[in-house]
Amino acid sequence: MTRPIEALINLNALQHNLIQTKKIVGQSRVWAVIKANGYGHGLLRVAKALNQADGFAVASVEEAVTLRQAGFLHPILLLEGLFDAAELRLVLQHRLDIVIHSQHQLDWLLSDTIEDPIHIWLKLDTGMHRLGFNDEGLHQALFRLKHHAPHFKCHLMSHLACAEQVHSLNQYQHQQLITANERYQYSLSLANSAAIQTAPHTHLNWVRPGIMLYGAGILKPHTQNFKPVMTLVSRVIAIKWIAEGEGVGYGQTWQATRKTCLAIVAVGYGDGYPRHAENGTPVVINKIRCPLVGRVSMDMITVDITDHANDIHLNDPVELWGEQLSVDEVAHHANTIGYELLCGITQRVKIKELTQDAI
Repeated sequence: MTRPIEALINLNALQHNLIQTKKIVGQSRVWAVIKANGYGHGLLRVAKALNQADGFAVASVEEAVTLRQAGFLHPILLLEGLFDAAELRLVLQHRLDIVIHSQHQLDWLLSDTIEDPIHIWLKLDTGMHRLGFNDEGLHQALFRLKHHAPHFKCHLMSHLACAEQVHSLNQYQHQQLITANERYQYSLSLANSAAIQTAPHTHLNWVRPGIMLYGAGILKPHTQNFKPVMTLVSRVIAIKWIAEGEGVGYGQTWQATRKTCLAIVAVGYGDGYPRHAENGTPVVINKIRCPLVGRVSMDMITVDITDHANDIHLNDPVELWGEQLSVDEVAHHANTIGYELLCGITQRVKIKELTQDAI
């Protein structure tokens, strides 16, 4: 028997989540964000399941070329644009949409005579202060594009900094983008997953759902409408009793306050399980929630099953996150976010595709 850690990928759930997203955004078109290897779920696997999206958004030319070589004809948007002038050849060859967020990218774009039309998404920095032109820089960039390449198709976009919460910056950023576009009337894109769920006025022409497509980062009142796509599972590989006062794991960061039954599970930070998951982080063994105790090691975790010692046995199934336990809840106990856990699954974890009926 091989090491039992697996990531089960429910592609029906992924398709379901896209349908739910489309219901929320109505007439807005959908860039399905599938960067970072489809948020750890597999780039081509995810793209195939999300075939009904209006386009794909990725972080690099390499990701885009992989999609094109696999036969995907959708619009593909490079969210960070060009990393050097040489990539422009691949953009033209593979008919990619590109974000332009800075003067040097614009210089690269206009340094050669381009006869083919390109969809350009000019990025306005409305408050995230990461990438993007200020208002004056945006207008200068659009002037240059109209003068040197009038056949380019221009659009505007920005990125919300505080969409997960009620924050005055959200309305300010929205208004900044709307105001910048008053003289142009271009297509607009602003809303990420959180804004799609909480701020309908930000949906505009194109939305950019990422984490919500994978069934994480779901906010009220939408929690019942989305399904987790990845379920990380393993099995109990040992069971043992320890006495009151004895410690567990590296550094002995947890001591038993009673005679305690422990289940050892084959998963650790070498698989992508968060090393900083605290004592008490929930784990589901044989459909029973139990607390993690002691430090996470590279290959194993230790779980207190004392209250269920008669119900849990060697080789019982363990869910680390997924159908029964939200990845966001586990991330909270590790002082991180669900994005990091999903993207952090390592190569030694076996990937298994499931249909909804198989779960």
